[in-house]
Amino acid sequence: MATIGYCVKCKAKREMKGEKQITMKNGRPATSGTCTVCGTKMFKIGGGGGGTTKAKAKPKAKAKVKAKSKSKRK
Repeated sequence: MATIGYCVKCKAKREMKGEKQITMKNGRPATSGTCTVCGTKMFKIGGGGGGTTKAKAKPKAKAKVKAKSKSKRK
């Protein structure tokens, strides 16, 4: 199954050909390839290959921050 990404030149979702799994500088996986219609380079952040879906993690609760009290100057 081909990876589908957004082509900026065609302004539509297209299949990628010659897709290659890469790792970005921050360690996240990505997929790089070319558009099957116009040949423009395409890039998709995320695993991309195989169309498998992972369960989304629940967002972590934010820590509550106490407001600082203003001291009165005399």
